[in-house]
Formats: sequence, C-alpha cells, structure tokens
Amino acid sequence: MGSLTYDRVTVEFDDRILAHLQIVIVQKLRRGESFLLSWRNAAEAGDGRSSAWLHPAIPLYFKFSGGQPPTINPLWLAQLTRSANSSQGLVATGEERAMAEPDTPVRPERGHRPDQKFTVRAAPNSQETIATES
Repeated sequence: MGSLTYDRVTVEFDDRILAHLQIVIVQKLRRGESFLLSWRNAAEAGDGRSSAWLHPAIPLYFKFSGGQPPTINPLWLAQLTRSANSSQGLVATGEERAMAEPDTPVRPERGHRPDQKFTVRAAPNSQETIATES
C-alpha cells in the first residue's frame, strides 16, 4: 500500500493504481494545470466520495511500499488521462474499467456516479485516509 500526501492529507492506494495516478498527476502539474482528484470512500468513512483540488504550487509526495515499479497499462493510463482532462477531473477507477472501455471518453450523464473501483477509509490519524480495492 503506497500513499499520496497533499496539503497535510494522506491517502493510501495500492502501488499499482498509485503509479498510474502519479503519471497522470505529474503530467497535469508540469503543465501548470490545476484539477480535481476524486475517489470513493469505504463504508467506515461514510461510504461517500472524497475529492482534492490539486494545484502545482502545493507540494505533493508519493510513497510506494514495493521496491519494484509496477508495469504500466497504457489503456488504463489513457482512461485516467481522459478523466483528468474532463470537467469532472481525475477519478481513481479500477483497471478493469479501462480494459472494458479503452476508447470510450469519460462523459458521465447527469446524476450518474462513475464506477469507482478504489475506496477510502479513515486511518488512525484523522488527517489520513486509506484507499482499498473494493
């Protein structure tokens, strides 16, 4: 389980999704673009959604638990990039969605909740959250 720390908030993700999110996030921030990052909360954290507005001026820290970088799936990366460039922002979704819809742009209908595969629950420190695969 790796982590992303941003403005005193830590969110833990599996190393595999974190590696994909890191690439997309760094691409956006290198271009000076601000955007929204969203993920789904686990039942223990209220079963809702959490979001963070990412801005290039605020320090961001990625920490991976594994010693080897995971293999990058270009289809998943493309799906996450389309999401990041949409009006809803980057939504942390599972790899299965990218494999099922590789060429479909992310365009949620009004009232539609995206199929988010990773969830977040409160960690012991109130400033931390943990994302787990649902």
